[in-house]
Amino acid sequence: MLTQFRSYERSARLLMVNQFTINLGFYMLMPYLAAHLSGTLGLAGWLVGLVLGVRNFSQQGMFLVGGALADRFGYKPLIVAGCVLRTLGFATLGLVDSLPALLAASAATGLAGALFNPAVRAYLAAAAGDRRLEAFALFNVFYQAGILLGPLVGMVLTGVNFQVTCLVSAGIFALLSIVQIRALPARGDEAAPAGDDRRAGLPSSWRGVLANRPFLLFSGAMIGSYVLSFQVYLALPLEVRRLGGEGEFGTAAVAGLFAVSGLSTILGQTRVTRWCKARMTAGSALARGLLTMGLAFVPLLAATALPVPAEGPGRWALAAVPPALCALLLALGTMITYPFEMDTIVRLSGNRLVATHYGLYNTICGIGITLGNLLTGAALDASRSAGLPALPWIALPVLGLACSAALYGLHRTGRLAPVAGPAAAMG
Repeated sequence: MLTQFRSYERSARLLMVNQFTINLGFYMLMPYLAAHLSGTLGLAGWLVGLVLGVRNFSQQGMFLVGGALADRFGYKPLIVAGCVLRTLGFATLGLVDSLPALLAASAATGLAGALFNPAVRAYLAAAAGDRRLEAFALFNVFYQAGILLGPLVGMVLTGVNFQVTCLVSAGIFALLSIVQIRALPARGDEAAPAGDDRRAGLPSSWRGVLANRPFLLFSGAMIGSYVLSFQVYLALPLEVRRLGGEGEFGTAAVAGLFAVSGLSTILGQTRVTRWCKARMTAGSALARGLLTMGLAFVPLLAATALPVPAEGPGRWALAAVPPALCALLLALGTMITYPFEMDTIVRLSGNRLVATHYGLYNTICGIGITLGNLLTGAALDASRSAGLPALPWIALPVLGLACSAALYGLHRTGRLAPVAGPAAAMG
């Protein structure tokens, strides 16, 4: 992995390390923000939800704007602007206690993500060239490492004081801003010259991307991958706590889910990508990845046929093992799909308005996650009230199978094939 990392040019290596640091700074703070708002500041539950929801809404709602701005003004300026804005937002979260200031800081942290996320991916795609697939695989290793380490660092710092966590996180993003201003090359991502299609206004750019029918079909089919993978944060922890309780065992088992997911990706991502690239086309890999993610819930479905012990090791095993197997298979499915997914977006864009395509893709999948989580939550509630514990573990595999079939259909009809040129991208 280290040899592969060193084989990329400096800008690609810097972007990978930056993403690790971005996730480290983000996840050392965000898991503990709700407890700070409700506990230290004493906000009502609905106000805590409002503050957190504003962050999510500002990020998902502004991805398309951030991507279009990156295409017009350059990738580096948007990456730097996002890091500076998150520096201010995280510092403010630790220093204020009024609701308007908290809402403004929360919105700023979300907008920051909308600015740099599409730009980072478009920049990496440009810097990696023909090695995009392998670059995105390695990028995901750094991405997951930040997610895995961030909460551990945050737990230590929050044990001292939540303000310390906020200020350290803000300091990380401030350092990132300085490093990227000084060290991130601007090659290939300068502001669009006169006559370039990126010089068109934002509405014109959006209309062009919205006219890209193969890209929209692909985006819709990939929503399922995000809904399924997000269940590591929603359905699986709820199932663990339903059977294992709210005590120390339940907490440890939920932490184990995240460890299984993150460590398997760090250890296996580059190997899985190399294996898939040698044996599959992009469309086939995407379809099989979604199929794997759908089948990940079969262990939970099978577990519903077993009698639930009243207590003891048998109940603990039933609470921990099937969800852990599910988390492992979800991670495997994500490892299969992610590099091909990121590469396919670039190909379907025809290398035209790449960041705008990434921005719209993030928005579409973000909306899909929200709707999918609402339906998953409803299925979990219905299963308990009706005494049908298998219901969610049937619905989620069906979603995976449907999205896998949709991707295979797009592949078989040639809609995932490389685009010949900019004009074809809009066909």
